[in-house]
Amino acid sequence: MMSLQELRLTAEQLEGTEATLSQWLFNIGDAVSEGEPVVELETDKVAIEVVAPCSGVLTEHKFKPGDKVEPDSVMALINTEAQQSDSQGDKGNKSEENVLTTNAVAQQSAVNPDQSCRHLMGPAVRKLVAEHNLDIEQMQGSGRGGRITREDALSYIASGQAQKTASNNNAISSPVAMADMNSRMVPHSSMRKAIAKHMVESLLEKAPHVTSVFEMDMSNIIEHRKWHKKEFAEKGVNLTFTAYFLAASAKAMAAVPDMNAQFHEDALEIFQSINIGVGTALGDKGLVVPVVKNVQAMDLLGIAQALDDQTQRARENKLTPFDMKGGTFTISNHGVSGSLMAAPIIINQPQVAILGIGKMEKRVEVIEVDGRDEMRIRPKCYVSLSIDHRAVDAHQTNAWLACFVNEIETWGGV
Repeated sequence: MMSLQELRLTAEQLEGTEATLSQWLFNIGDAVSEGEPVVELETDKVAIEVVAPCSGVLTEHKFKPGDKVEPDSVMALINTEAQQSDSQGDKGNKSEENVLTTNAVAQQSAVNPDQSCRHLMGPAVRKLVAEHNLDIEQMQGSGRGGRITREDALSYIASGQAQKTASNNNAISSPVAMADMNSRMVPHSSMRKAIAKHMVESLLEKAPHVTSVFEMDMSNIIEHRKWHKKEFAEKGVNLTFTAYFLAASAKAMAAVPDMNAQFHEDALEIFQSINIGVGTALGDKGLVVPVVKNVQAMDLLGIAQALDDQTQRARENKLTPFDMKGGTFTISNHGVSGSLMAAPIIINQPQVAILGIGKMEKRVEVIEVDGRDEMRIRPKCYVSLSIDHRAVDAHQTNAWLACFVNEIETWGGV
């Protein structure tokens, strides 16, 4: 009998998120090595590669691309005996197990005669293909079974062929478009579908959103950052304004703890730990929200270090579901892309509030000096707090924002 090993998706890998099978990286009948990625999944946050628990031959796929995969699901079966037979060079006397494997390969060949793995791409390759509108049929894959690697994609882009292909593709007309308009259909990724579902549920089905807006003077933290940025850099840490926003949020939570909470039908669950998610854009692919945990226990250096690490790994597509689990509050620094104000910013359920930071720009304000009105120029931005009105009211919202703005405008921490 065949010795079969299960390829299983553990609950720890998902950390409570929902996953969709994106693609199989190996066909039925392919030999796989222990620790080698076999299948790729997508959640609403990250892409996950599930690796082979042993070496052998892939004999069965339990799911197909597009299927939802639950935690602890058996995704595939690997025949370890077939790997042993191959390593011993026993090609003359095939066992029943090897015959079954051969049949599986033949069946797969009937579906995919050229046995090309060109279409099997990892997240980094898919990102390059999408960003540069690459035609994978025109590319040569140097990976296993013709699989296109990141180096293949970069070489193709450097050759100049990518630009020619993109120009040709722009002329393709969608069958559902108006007759006199050129367009193309871009299928939604699993991440985009999950984001859409999550946002609609938050806005229309769960939380009545209310937004309050304050104006904030950034002068003090600009000066503080100017004097400490080099010091932080010498410790390998990039000091950003967002680090100050996390620190000030923790201070405001101490004053108004109801904002660090989750709404239940019979109670408001207020958390001791302040775990702040930071929205991080991935270009046209969507966004992820890595979480900096226990912000209340860190100084500015610790916050900046944790934030720098999470943001960098988000942009390199190295986040795990655990990195985005357990958030109790979220910050959307939408001003980095030029937005002055966004309202409402949709609450990241099951949280009860989300902070929005707008673009910083110099503005004229009027102040009274010795009984006379005078004008002065200050770097300012709008800050908004969107709340779940089931959980908190305007009083808590404005008290939280007042504390947050005061922390930034009178910053004296290190």
